[in-house]
Amino acid sequence: MDVDLTDEQVAAAAQQQAKKPTIVPVDDAHPFDLESYISGYTGRTAIDRLIHIVKICPAAATDAFNLAVQHIHQSRDASLYQALMTEYEHLAENPVVKESYQLPNPLEIAQLDTKWVDEISAKNQSDKVKLEVELKTYTNNMIKESIRMAHRDLAEFYRSIGEYQQSLRHHTKSREFCATSQHVLDMCLSVLELLIEQRNYSHLSTYVFKAEAALDATAASAAGNGGASATAPASGAGPSTSGTGPNAKKRAPTEKEIVQSKLDLASALSHLGQGNHEKAAQSFLRIGGARELGDWVGKLVTQSDIAIYGTLCGLASMSRGAIKVQLLDNPAFGLYIEQEPYVRELLEAYINSNFKTALELLSRYSTRHYIDIHLSQHVHGLTSLIKNNAVVLYFQPFASIKLDRMSQAFGWTVDMVEEHIVNLIQSGEIHGRVDSQNKILYAKKTDYRGDLFARTIQAGNDILSANRKVLLRMRLQQADLIVKAPKGHPQSYGMVQDYYGE
Repeated sequence: MDVDLTDEQVAAAAQQQAKKPTIVPVDDAHPFDLESYISGYTGRTAIDRLIHIVKICPAAATDAFNLAVQHIHQSRDASLYQALMTEYEHLAENPVVKESYQLPNPLEIAQLDTKWVDEISAKNQSDKVKLEVELKTYTNNMIKESIRMAHRDLAEFYRSIGEYQQSLRHHTKSREFCATSQHVLDMCLSVLELLIEQRNYSHLSTYVFKAEAALDATAASAAGNGGASATAPASGAGPSTSGTGPNAKKRAPTEKEIVQSKLDLASALSHLGQGNHEKAAQSFLRIGGARELGDWVGKLVTQSDIAIYGTLCGLASMSRGAIKVQLLDNPAFGLYIEQEPYVRELLEAYINSNFKTALELLSRYSTRHYIDIHLSQHVHGLTSLIKNNAVVLYFQPFASIKLDRMSQAFGWTVDMVEEHIVNLIQSGEIHGRVDSQNKILYAKKTDYRGDLFARTIQAGNDILSANRKVLLRMRLQQADLIVKAPKGHPQSYGMVQDYYGE
């Protein structure tokens, strides 16, 4: 007896499938150097990335666990150790991991210093009481600037101990006591850092908009107060070209360039997190040099991350010509590409139609992509889009082609090629049909002569219709049937003047 699944059962099954963690390998075919990777990050970001590696990469889980404990001892949030232990235990209980890996007991790898836990807990409680007393005192004395700074200090304190909701509440509360546009801008940048750490992508765009408005107001205020000299070095050079001029290395970026680059990065991560790859690619390409990102490099992302994010989003959403001009030949973005040599190889292989090499590079460095906390959820989708674009580009010049030739070009089996092409035909990305018997792909034949005649006839009909309207208007004018509006009044009744001409 056949039983139909209800919508709730289908949704539950899909949710269970989505909950299954991705397990990524580390071997000769998928190299990954943990120490080199994590050395580029500091603070909370380093710990979050190590916990993510423990979650999905059993080959590097032991070393990542040890490094994470070391970083936790340098932080103020002892609760991170519990999150680390939970992810390690979930990984060790995974049936797939049990078959291939022997993970040691986490207590044998590294343990949290109980003395440190007691000391940091006491210090956190002491600082919390101190900051709350200061805020209460300033509030009673009605000192506006001091109240703003007290809220800011409390927000940074709560952020350091991992209480993000309290931190966000104090940041937004400090907005009421901001006296200048610069204060609002500082608050928005702090909130953006907080949201990026939380990976709360949907709210990033809101504070980017507020920060841009505050930045414009700050620049206008500085210009009105004779502060143009502070921004004079930036004249004629935007954030995307600050690293390309002949004197770019001789001057430091202006405050406006630094803030704008941070806002571009926040916008790019927001678009990436929400799956808008085209807008994400454009935002990553607008980011200035690493100096313009200031302390966000290492604190939130690295230059290698920007190169990978921008390249994958560009390959998934841009044409080949745009990829060459905006990514490969872009001197500003090229500085980021230099941090990851394989990214340039990937771009060159794609542009030169060496799709087999490009797909091999995507597969080889897939572990590097999956262990990234911002990119991990989008790797599969981005890779699929890049593969689809590559197949479409390869088939464009051909009227027909054998599938075994395509299999050699992409390094796939003939069955894989056929399945992939059928999916593209069904989605409308390839206009053609597959001869499954002879394994040949035929392009859909277009009757260009018939299309030309059809367009010509349509253009003639449009001209005839317009001429009839003009002749009718002329006859109405000759018969004095046009009602004109009185002088000084708009035509709002009768037959308006241009009615029959439209």
